[in-house]
Amino acid sequence: MSLLFPSMLDAAQALADGRTTARQLVENALANIADPHGEGARTFISVHAKAVRQQADDMDRLRSKGQAPSPLAGLPVSVKDLFDEAGSTTKAGSMVLADMPPASMDAPAIQRLKQAGLISVGRTTMTEFAFSGIGINPHFGTPANPWHRNEKRIPGGSSSGAAISVSDNMALVGIGSDTGGSCRIPAALTGLVGFKPTARRISTQGTVPLSFTLDSIGSIGRTVKCCWAADSLMATGTLRIQDAPTGREGNTLRLGILGTSVMEDMDKTVAQTWEESLRKLSGNGVVLETFTCPPLKEIPKANSKGGFPAAESLTWHQSLLKTHRSLYDPFVLQRILRGYEQNAVDYISLQQSRARLIRQAADIMNHYDAVILPTVPIIAPKISDMNDNAHYIATNLLLLRNTTIANFLDLCAISLPCHRAGEAPVGLMVMGRHAEDRNLFHIAAQIEHMLSD
Repeated sequence: MSLLFPSMLDAAQALADGRTTARQLVENALANIADPHGEGARTFISVHAKAVRQQADDMDRLRSKGQAPSPLAGLPVSVKDLFDEAGSTTKAGSMVLADMPPASMDAPAIQRLKQAGLISVGRTTMTEFAFSGIGINPHFGTPANPWHRNEKRIPGGSSSGAAISVSDNMALVGIGSDTGGSCRIPAALTGLVGFKPTARRISTQGTVPLSFTLDSIGSIGRTVKCCWAADSLMATGTLRIQDAPTGREGNTLRLGILGTSVMEDMDKTVAQTWEESLRKLSGNGVVLETFTCPPLKEIPKANSKGGFPAAESLTWHQSLLKTHRSLYDPFVLQRILRGYEQNAVDYISLQQSRARLIRQAADIMNHYDAVILPTVPIIAPKISDMNDNAHYIATNLLLLRNTTIANFLDLCAISLPCHRAGEAPVGLMVMGRHAEDRNLFHIAAQIEHMLSD
């Protein structure tokens, strides 16, 4: 798995300097996907090999004429299987949609990336219909976590293939979705950066929904800048490299350490890595204050009947369940069916509770530049351990516990790797304020720089 460049912007600079070509980057990605000893067959549901070679050559010709549509033109990215791409069938990791006609156009988020000249090398596997933080897919296979790969540990989900496409150098950035942690969980478990924007920052049009209320379009990369670049293009269609967060702003950060339940049930590795990370931040002059946020204690009660994902996914799946119920992953099906537990009063009460808790939590959290907490409390467990239904459910809830806070409160959030090289991957999550995504990137870049010391 050859790594040509450590980040998207490094690769862009190499293209600008003539040290590489789009065709070389694409060929490297395709070689890693096709490696019989690698995870490509379980990472990608489909690969656009012929098309991407032509697109790479086109970008190289445009660049030679000074006509590249953006500094990132020619860079390979991966696309989660719930986004529409013209000519591809959007399966959402499921056999239920396998016979649907190919999409006629790209989802707006993907269209903006392609208009900037980025190249989609293929469609990545995912938890069926994005409904789990574990990342297992019984239909198309589950790619193994890069850490201790021979032990076959989970990649995290639901954007499982998106993470492994980056960790295994099959793409420079993986485009995914995040409804309860689906970019941040796999990033944390595989040692990458995973970003979840404020929900309506990027259009969800042309994507298979999990929750109309909570869905957001995110990315997974090697660095904060990687996610910043992808987010900037998907959100605005424009990119100014000079605006990239450097992590050297020099401002003294005041970070709130979220206490209470998010610190419970941490395994030894995560606990030790978390404490070491706090020491690094403090040693770099960051002001750290542990605080509690009572409104967060009410979130589990608000979600006790499955929350928005159960009710809203059931709404979308009702007709499919009548004809294709036997094709669903049983673990996913049971979560969709929880939507029947809610009536109209329950759903409206949930909306009202969320609005109230958002206001109350903001009054507390906005005293800090950002809030930090462990992304997930455990390292990646083995895939084989997920065969037991009760253990699967318990692990899934544990993986989602911390990340879902940002989705429920409609915040932006990012997971940063904070472990030492060679050790089990652990993520540190930074939660920013609603709609202050750009500011969060600058804060995250500062923290990323400190953690790398």
